[in-house]
Amino acid sequence: MSAAKDISYELVRSPRRTADIVIEPDGRVIVRAPEDATTERIEDIIESKRLWIYKNLAEWRDLNATRVIREFRNGEGFLYLGRSYRLLLVANQDEPLLLKAGRFCLRRDLVDQGEIPGAKAAFRGYFIARGIERISQRVSYFAPKAGVVAGKVAVRELGSRWASCSPTGNLAFHWKCMMAPPKIIDYIVVHELCHMRHLDHSDAFWNEVDKVMPDYYERKEWLRKNGAAMDL
Repeated sequence: MSAAKDISYELVRSPRRTADIVIEPDGRVIVRAPEDATTERIEDIIESKRLWIYKNLAEWRDLNATRVIREFRNGEGFLYLGRSYRLLLVANQDEPLLLKAGRFCLRRDLVDQGEIPGAKAAFRGYFIARGIERISQRVSYFAPKAGVVAGKVAVRELGSRWASCSPTGNLAFHWKCMMAPPKIIDYIVVHELCHMRHLDHSDAFWNEVDKVMPDYYERKEWLRKNGAAMDL
């Protein structure tokens, strides 16, 4: 962790030509810079973006003030593909978690002994299994439109990131993506595919996103405003 005056940030160097600044969903300020960028150059960039950073951190604090804390009890709502489904604790069920008859049916033994990590693991496993299928299909659909050939697709824990793209074209998506409406999942997919052409968030990158998804800004804003609520 570094700091430029009163702004703390994490520096990530990579083979890129330009630098950009990103506010992660957990409030971290990430500076992505070329490998040969000097400390003075990086701090100049941060200083030039100071007001933008302050504004976005203030918005992040406002959005996260309404973060939803869910409890694993009958009737609690859990998101899946943009809809909220009530939780039903059941005794006789082989699978840890099933979605049936409009309810998430969770095996009662996962919470009876206060085993909240086990209950969360059941939801993560459910989202990962269904995410692999759905997201892989959307990658196959959008890759030709973006003019790229994607590598392997994975759905897993990604910390504060919604998705990532490796230099070899492999894509990874956070299991939390499966809580979002399908059109928002599509935006995340297109976003990562376009990173195969531009690793930064330059105008050229957003132009590529716009070509594939002209209403991307509306979807991007939805994710920014609602992303904090997509958690367990």
